[in-house]
Amino acid sequence: MLKRMPAEWRRSLLVLSLCALAVVSVAAREWGEMIHQWWNIDTYSHILLVPFVVAWLVALKLPELAKIDPQPWFGGVFVTAAGLALWLTGRVTDINLLAHAGAVGALQGVVLTAIGLRAALVLALPLCFGVFLVPFGDEIIPPLQAVTAEIAITLTWWSGIEASVDGIYIDTPVGLFIVAEACSGVKFLIAMITLAVLVCFTRLKRWSKRAAFLAASIIVPIIANGIRAWGTIYIAQFQGVEFAAGFDHVFYGWIFFAIVVALILGAAWRFFDREPEDYGWTADQIEHFDWLSHAERGAIAPIFAIVAVVGLSLLAAIAAHLSIG
Repeated sequence: MLKRMPAEWRRSLLVLSLCALAVVSVAAREWGEMIHQWWNIDTYSHILLVPFVVAWLVALKLPELAKIDPQPWFGGVFVTAAGLALWLTGRVTDINLLAHAGAVGALQGVVLTAIGLRAALVLALPLCFGVFLVPFGDEIIPPLQAVTAEIAITLTWWSGIEASVDGIYIDTPVGLFIVAEACSGVKFLIAMITLAVLVCFTRLKRWSKRAAFLAASIIVPIIANGIRAWGTIYIAQFQGVEFAAGFDHVFYGWIFFAIVVALILGAAWRFFDREPEDYGWTADQIEHFDWLSHAERGAIAPIFAIVAVVGLSLLAAIAAHLSIG
């Protein structure tokens, strides 16, 4: 397969491999932390699918990439430098979100450096979709807990059950219910946002439709999670707390939210106006970008791209060692 690949692409993939090895090695601790979170924390388990989604999106664009001669681009070196700077900031300040985002950003910069601006524009969606490799969402758990509690207590009152609420604590005749972190709905909300972005840019053309679908993909899961919490409270009044907890674990988990996903996608299906393989720009469309030829003056030799990225990686590693040590 490599023998059939044009020499330009073999060269760019070699640059990509060497540069990626450099930036991943520098941020090896952060990549290890992220993989641990993907594998062991339910909130981020959907991220395990993101690399496969990215590979699928790239595969859809292979015919367009075949029309392009990749050329390493100096602008990507600046993106890589920015990613490494963000990683260094996160490492020094012990802010994992920054360090993880920087590690992913540096890798995205490497891709841009190795394949060049023209090819990167064709692959803009999978390149940007890599952002979802970063585990995030813990920051919004407290407000989600509060919203879930408000929806649940309101529905509890509407259903004729006497109850009182104090923050995330809901007191009912059969017991006290707590909207715990696991019940905040953050796991499903983050996964739904990831799916929504993919659907927006592969099945919808108009920005108005994308905005509406994304808004629905945020609002509906939040409301659904509130209904889920109320359902557990309501069932507990008649069947007991243990039965309600078991039912919540079996049905109100991913089964309930799988139904919600199906409803959202089903409602939006009639508005889908493109096939996935038609996402993004084509090589012919990019050819008519007036600014592209000017920007591509930043093309660089492959060896310079490797030296620049490896040099930046070494500097970042030394700076991290001196700052922390």
